[in-house]
Amino acid sequence: MPRTVLIVDDERDTNDILASFVRSRGFEPIQLYAGAQVKAAVAEHKPALILLDVMLPDLDGFAICDDLKRDRETNLIPIVMVTALQEDHHRVTGVRVGANGYLSKPFTPEALFRTMDEALAWSDEHRKRGTSGEINFDIRSELTYLQQANDMLADMFAHTPLTDRQIKDLKQAVMEMGGNAIEWGHRKNADLVLRITYRIDSEAITLIIQDQGPGFNPGDVPHAASDEDPIGHIDLRNELGIREGGFGIMLARGLVDDFRYNARGNEVTLIKRLDAPDVDATTR
Repeated sequence: MPRTVLIVDDERDTNDILASFVRSRGFEPIQLYAGAQVKAAVAEHKPALILLDVMLPDLDGFAICDDLKRDRETNLIPIVMVTALQEDHHRVTGVRVGANGYLSKPFTPEALFRTMDEALAWSDEHRKRGTSGEINFDIRSELTYLQQANDMLADMFAHTPLTDRQIKDLKQAVMEMGGNAIEWGHRKNADLVLRITYRIDSEAITLIIQDQGPGFNPGDVPHAASDEDPIGHIDLRNELGIREGGFGIMLARGLVDDFRYNARGNEVTLIKRLDAPDVDATTR
């Protein structure tokens, strides 16, 4: 039985052309003309690939892609955006929502087949190897770039067995520790590079946040909150003229299963085990 390719495009001529090309490669095309039909069609046909227009009459194609990629039932289905939108920022949006390819109209058969093959190869490799490996993000020391990197990490978390609550916890821990690195490690020097390393294996997700600052003694942080005395640091902060805060380390420590600094204090490791149960925030 041939594998199916879901084609979503309200322009019937383009839809028919895509269907003929898909059929020539041995796939069975499933043709849709509106975005609202996608979820039901994906559940029914379990396509090997989705060719998705962006400018649909009812729903935005980017939003459809984002929704499918955040759902564990569908996030391994490769999606190629097929669109007349050709600006760089449109392509960046495609990457942000998890698209596996971006094909601009008008396109040649060769370009379509190449993009399809690349997307299908991604899917085959991902299913064969599972979620494993390492990715490094090197970003400027600005909260905007940290948030963007964290959003991309969240897209990868969605490919794991983590629950939505665990993903939310991990995102918050990254923002807390990344923010600390920017403010204290780099003293808000945006030109310094912050490195975030993402590792995953069958047992856990490991995140390492490393700054280029001089570091500190992780065992002696009197202006930070601690489990033993969560508010004792406030008076010291007032004396030193430091803004309110100091809860980031304590908070992040409670959001992950393992939390540790290196000896120099410029690198923090966060580990979330894939088999760990959710912990209600009120019990932390």
